Amino acid sequence: MGESKNGPLRLDFDRQLKLEFHGSTVTSDAGLLAYRELDDALALTCNAATGLHDARTGQNTQHSLTALLRQSIYSRLAGYEDVNDAERLCLDPAMRTVVGGRAKDNTAASTREMARFETETLSSTDNLQHLIDRSGQWIDQAHRHRKLTKLILDMDSSVSETYGHQQGTAYNGYFACLCYHPLFLFNQFGDLERVMLRRGNHPSAKFWRRLLLPVIERYRDRDLPKYFRGDSAFALPKLLRLLEKEGFRYAIRLKANPVLQRKIAHLLKRPVGRPSHKPKKFYASFRYRAGSWDQARRVVTKVEWHAGELFPRVGFLVTNLKGRAQRVVRFYNARGTAEQWIKEGKNAVKWTKLSCRRFKDNEARLQLFALAYNLANFLRQLVLPKPIQSWTLTTMREKVVKIGAKVVSHAKYLVFQLAEVSVPRPLFTAIVKRISRLRMACALG
Repeated sequence: MGESKNGPLRLDFDRQLKLEFHGSTVTSDAGLLAYRELDDALALTCNAATGLHDARTGQNTQHSLTALLRQSIYSRLAGYEDVNDAERLCLDPAMRTVVGGRAKDNTAASTREMARFETETLSSTDNLQHLIDRSGQWIDQAHRHRKLTKLILDMDSSVSETYGHQQGTAYNGYFACLCYHPLFLFNQFGDLERVMLRRGNHPSAKFWRRLLLPVIERYRDRDLPKYFRGDSAFALPKLLRLLEKEGFRYAIRLKANPVLQRKIAHLLKRPVGRPSHKPKKFYASFRYRAGSWDQARRVVTKVEWHAGELFPRVGFLVTNLKGRAQRVVRFYNARGTAEQWIKEGKNAVKWTKLSCRRFKDNEARLQLFALAYNLANFLRQLVLPKPIQSWTLTTMREKVVKIGAKVVSHAKYLVFQLAEVSVPRPLFTAIVKRISRLRMACALG
């Protein structure tokens, strides 16, 4: 197959076909231009690089910190989670265009430049803290273009498997693997408010203060209802007191114990009559004070009897919400979307790919993944038309980002001739027009 090293390839099933490779004039990631347009409208990456300390000298400063940050974020949006991919991406016309600066007329940063940027520049103490805070500042910018009538925070942990001799890796019995154990905090729009990388053997709620307190501080002056949801790992006395002090309404799962079981003993008896095919649900609400609590609090329980099951399914929630128990349970169950957002982050931007040896380098890369995730979510929440607003981030990457295009260079213009397979011209035009309206809103303040 094929007749020469540099000539076109020929396929035996149809000898009229010729395959040619034009890496610098053809791209498979032309949809990144839409993300770059939104990025520019909201002034995200240009402001993100402001405040980063640049310790580079000499020939290491070919690209600005803004350009390097963009290349780190946009390569992750396109599904390239490893800096090794920069060897080919530095020639890609779409990547060079979204990075801007010197990359537009020459090449983007090489693998070595990207590795130094992510493992030396960003992993310094000051730059890493700046990167951690940047997600919240991006979200504040996005809030200016959405109707924020309430705030709902969902906290959850996840697993990032590790391989080899990586600092901070440890065996986690719950996940049954060597891993890191990152902690996430989302809002109701799916934005990642804050994320923290932790050692693999840390408990689920470890360092919750470091994650939650800065977010509470950011929203403290906003006069709106505030809510918090979490699983049983977060039913901690100090956390409950903090939420009550800050005026948060909360619903947090409680682990079952004999005292709680006795409170609902009347619901644990099998219902009389022929078992129905549909589950029978019963709700109850009562006051309860655990030994470590400073006061009694409301506990809501849900008991479900399923056909063919000997014992009921029982769940307990500690809450300061008012209203019917069924409504409280429904509010808590919506927390499942946070688990879905974590899965989206794993599948779409691949934020579990933390392959550095040093712990702080992996922490910096996790923050880059968080910024890439938030930029993608902003496009979904603020820009996508309603018929496709339900697309997952994985679908967006496959259909919006992965648009093939031929690049034609003229004296004054650079033309991207986009394929119209998944995203036709009318849909892409609607996306660009919506971003233009955001730009106008930003200009008007």
